[in-house]
Formats: sequence, C-alpha cells, structure tokens
Amino acid sequence: IRGIQEFLDKVSQQGMDVALQKVENNINKMITGLFATLRIEELNRYRDTLRRAILVMNPSTAKSFIAEVVEANLVAFDCHWIIINEEINDADVQELVRKSIGRLTIIRQSFPVPHNISQRCFRGNHRISSSLCDPKDPFSQNMEITNLYIYDTVLLLANAFHKKLEDRKWHSMASLTCIRKNSKPWQGGRSMLDTIKKGGVNGLTGELEFAENGGNPNVLFEILGTNYGEELSRGIRKLGCWNPVTGLNGSLTDRRLENNMRGVVLRVVTVLEEPFVMVSENVLGKPKKYQGFSIDVLESLSTYLGFTYEIYVAPDHKYGRPLENGTWNGLIGELVFKRADIGISALTITPDRENVVDFTTRYMDYSVGVLLQKAEKTMDMFACLAPFDLSLWACIAGTVLLVGLLVYLLNWLNPPRLQMGSMTSTTLYNSMWFVYGSFVQQGGEVPYTTLATRMMMGAWWLFALIVISSYTANLAAFLTITRIENSIQQTDIPYGTVLDSAVYEHVRVKGMNPFEKNNMYSKLWQMINRSNGSENNVQESQAGIQKVRAAAGLFP
Repeated sequence: IRGIQEFLDKVSQQGMDVALQKVENNINKMITGLFATLRIEELNRYRDTLRRAILVMNPSTAKSFIAEVVEANLVAFDCHWIIINEEINDADVQELVRKSIGRLTIIRQSFPVPHNISQRCFRGNHRISSSLCDPKDPFSQNMEITNLYIYDTVLLLANAFHKKLEDRKWHSMASLTCIRKNSKPWQGGRSMLDTIKKGGVNGLTGELEFAENGGNPNVLFEILGTNYGEELSRGIRKLGCWNPVTGLNGSLTDRRLENNMRGVVLRVVTVLEEPFVMVSENVLGKPKKYQGFSIDVLESLSTYLGFTYEIYVAPDHKYGRPLENGTWNGLIGELVFKRADIGISALTITPDRENVVDFTTRYMDYSVGVLLQKAEKTMDMFACLAPFDLSLWACIAGTVLLVGLLVYLLNWLNPPRLQMGSMTSTTLYNSMWFVYGSFVQQGGEVPYTTLATRMMMGAWWLFALIVISSYTANLAAFLTITRIENSIQQTDIPYGTVLDSAVYEHVRVKGMNPFEKNNMYSKLWQMINRSNGSENNVQESQAGIQKVRAAAGLFP
C-alpha cells in the first residue's frame, strides 16, 4: 500500500489520471454485479479503464481476474496490463500469458544462479540443502520469495551472533525476561543491529546486505513482456532489468510504426452515414468519391503508411448483426468473410462484434437520441400564471383577504390616531387595498400606527417578499426553457430504428429475453418488430429522417 501511494503521488505530479480500484475476493460475483448495475455507456467507460491497468495482485488472483474479464469481454485486444509481484514464477508467467489478450508486462524479482553447478549449494562456508538450491527440484520451484528471504534472514542473524561471539563483544541476556514487565532493555541490542547492518550474507536470494538507507543494493527485478496480439499462448521475452544502483537496463519503448505498406491495396467497406462517410462525387463511368470524418482519417493513414485503398458500400447497406445460422450480414459480414480488409463508418462497438473483428480505439461517445415532430407553439394569454398552480393562487388570494380582515379588526379594536385634517378612514375596503398594494410592492395610503398592526404588516411583507421572489424565478425559467409538455407514451406514436443497427440489436436481445427485469424492452420490441420490422424500421438513418419529416407534413 505504501508503494501504491508513492506511485499515485508521482503520477499526479505528471498530470496523469489514475483510478484506484479494489478487486473483491469473489471476482465472478464482482463482474456479474457490474453487468447488473452499469448501463452500456458506463460499461464502455469501465472497459476503457481496463485498457491500461497495473495489477498489484498475487499470481492466483491475477490469473482469476484476467480469465474472468476476458471471458466477460471486458477487455479488448489493444489493452496493456502491467502485473507487479515478486512471487511470480515461470509457471505463473506462462499461465498468465496463455489466459490474457492484448499486451502483458510482468515485473518480478529475479535471483542470480551460479554458473558452476557444483557451487550452487555452497555459500561461503555454509552448505544449503539441495532441495532449496537446485532450480530443477520441485520443492525449490514452488517456494515463495518470502520463504527465501526468511531463510537468508536467519542465516544473516546467525552470522551476526557468531561474529559477536568471536570478537568477545557479547552482551549477556541474563537480565532479560518475558515475565516481568519492568525488565531492563538488553544493552547489546544497538551494537547487534550495527553488526547486522555492516554484515552480509550470500544466500538463496543472492548477496544480502544493507546500504546507508537500509535498502538492499543487490536486489534485481526483471521485466518480461509480450507484444500486442490476439493469439493466446504467445511467447514472452525479456525486455530489461532494474536494480537500485544502475536503474533500468533495457528499453520499454515500442518500435515506431514504419512506412512498410507501400504497394499494398486495401479493400475498404463502408456504410454511408453523415458526417462520417458521404458521397462527394458520383460521375457515370467513374468510381465514386467519398468524403467525411472517417475518410479524412483513412486518407491520413494512407499517406503515412503508403498504402492505397478502394472503397465500396456494403451490398445490403447494413452495419451487421449475427444471423440465425451463425454468420454475419452487413459491413461486419464483409470483414468476417474476408471480402474487405478494413471497415469504416459510424459503427458502434459491441461485445458481439468485438468477438469477430478488431476495433480501433473509439473516438466518439453518444447516447441514443429520439427524433420526433416538434409540438406546435400556442399562445396562452394566461401564461403568466403558469409558474404557480391554481391551488397556490387560490391560497394566495385567500391569504390577502384574511390578512386584510385581520388588519381591519386590529384597527377597529384599537383605532389609530389620525393627524388633523386627514380624510383617510380605516374601512374594510381600505384595509384590503393596503394589503394587496403591499403584496405587489406598491405600498398603501392608510397610515397604520398601532404596534399590533405594524407587527402584522411586517410579517406580511416578509411573506410577500418570499412569494414574489419565487414567482419571478419560476417565471424566468418558464419563459426561457423550452419544455415538452406532454410526455411521450410508447403507445401514442409509432417508432422505429435502423435495421440491424446496434440499437436494433440491443432492443431485440433485451426484448426477447424472458428473464429481463425491465419490461420496457419488451414493449419497445413489440412496436419495433411490428410487421416483422418492416413497418416502422428503415434501412438507413437518412430514410428515417425523411420518414419523420413526411409524417410531420414537412418535405425537402
């Protein structure tokens, strides 16, 4: 944990975003919970976080985690994982490589093995059991790094005790006891610690000694790695090594992509979708020319790598979905049957599609949008009353009458002293008019000087201030924000989507699943699949836009 905190501090100083996540003991339950609680957009973002990950786990947990996320299709072939653990042996390395996809980098501790076979079990004057020092012994292969350090630590302590006895600098331990709480400390503790620090031992982990900072300068880590790829059980090679003295020895930098595709002609399949792929020129007898965002990316790659390309539209103008016989149609089908080398369009990345083709990193996130006719705007002469409900307006009117009546009664019981020549009288009409005028912030004409009346009016003015402020804020929001007054009911209007698109396939799978908890999908699928999908659905998005415009009485 201390090492993780230091790592987080350093990467934050470099402006990198790092998310720390704890992996539960039951990994299968954790993955199942993700699918049950997260939406598709959130799952895609979670997949992105797994594209570059550092796994600080023991080998068994790492193997289980990798197997689960690969099986759940939560990781793509362009991912890169770094596994850091001292306890990874050769068998663990091979199994991790076999279960993973994408690129894998493993950092583990390595120990030098003497070239002279006869000297492998001898460390100075000390002889080590063959079951510990022989690399081919099964017991030695399964020993954990912690046990190796424990063995060398005991050997280091034994040498330190032996040296103290030889130098006749041994301090008696007769005063030490574990029974009395007031036992005096051992006087030889500090000198023994100095002897251990100055000493060293050549054990199972190699040269074990202490530097000034307390670390072992002879520790050695090796860095193993694979290349990007989708082949399981691919080979792994040594990328470099690291020690505290000289640092990194090797290169972890990928080789730059070279211009090695000159002369290669690629067939590119597409589905027209603005603004990604559009026809810019269609002259009879000549190949069509295309433009758009995806075409610009393809042209840049062609210029950099040196290849040329031929573009054609998918014969059925569909993106592609799995058919009942296990094959694919549309753009995905062209790639699966090797009739095209590359596919470009506004193609949604789904788990089913990723099982059969490789995707680049996605460059755009979007949510499902609904295209419908705008509601006609009607002029309402009572729109100024809209911020408050009718019941609230009735309560305000009743409050004005009630407060006016109370003011009149207070003045009738304790009449105010009017100035000489004043013609104003405190009638019920004047009291009502005074309360209403103060509510709309216009003041009044009747001078009320009694204490009870002034306390009543002070409370009323505070109430009026709050009500008027709330009304003003709601009226401003009501006049500036366009609202859809009537909520869209699924049974009110017909709706559909693009056939064989990601939205169509998602609604179909959810709607036909009898175990789906949300019954909204079954209702959506009933409408979308009306007349076997031909009534409300379209072949491409432009046809859907024209269909909505025609239903609204708008024509291009």
